[in-house]
Amino acid sequence: MKSLIPPLTDAKIKELHIGDEVTFSGTIYTARDAAHLRMMDELKQGNELPFPVQGAVLYYVGPCPAPPGYVIGSAGPTTSSRMDQMTIPLLEAGLKGMIGKGGRSPDVMAAIAANTAVYFAALGGAGALIAQRIKAVEIVAYQDLGPEAVHKLTVEDLPAVVAVDSHGGNLYIEGRRTYETI
Repeated sequence: MKSLIPPLTDAKIKELHIGDEVTFSGTIYTARDAAHLRMMDELKQGNELPFPVQGAVLYYVGPCPAPPGYVIGSAGPTTSSRMDQMTIPLLEAGLKGMIGKGGRSPDVMAAIAANTAVYFAALGGAGALIAQRIKAVEIVAYQDLGPEAVHKLTVEDLPAVVAVDSHGGNLYIEGRRTYETI
């Protein structure tokens, strides 16, 4: 198990390979489809993004409202491919990590390698368990989007697996090959 504390550096990313189990502690940000669209507008207009993007990690999640006594409700990953059309400009702006579920397009995979970034998979269906690793939540942009607003999360030992590494490895492809040869 490798422990990661964002912001991520190129050196730390190059140490990661598909299948590596990691935990995150510190600050990560959330963004889904609607927030990505707004961030694309910000970039097109030459504006800064609503969070410090250099070395940042985005978690593709729309958290549920917090029940009494909790900082957040269920916080399971959403399907990452919905963000593929908007991912490359964020990688070019300095984004280094993304957490979600499901595969990525060939273009995004190439951009991950070209920008020394990494894509992590979180376990779908484990939103309540993942929420236990989130210690604080703050909306930092686009509050009108509700759960799709950009949130700043303070996390402690949030688990994930390297699904696409900066070396061109793809766990979704390699894993399938393993099962096809059985």
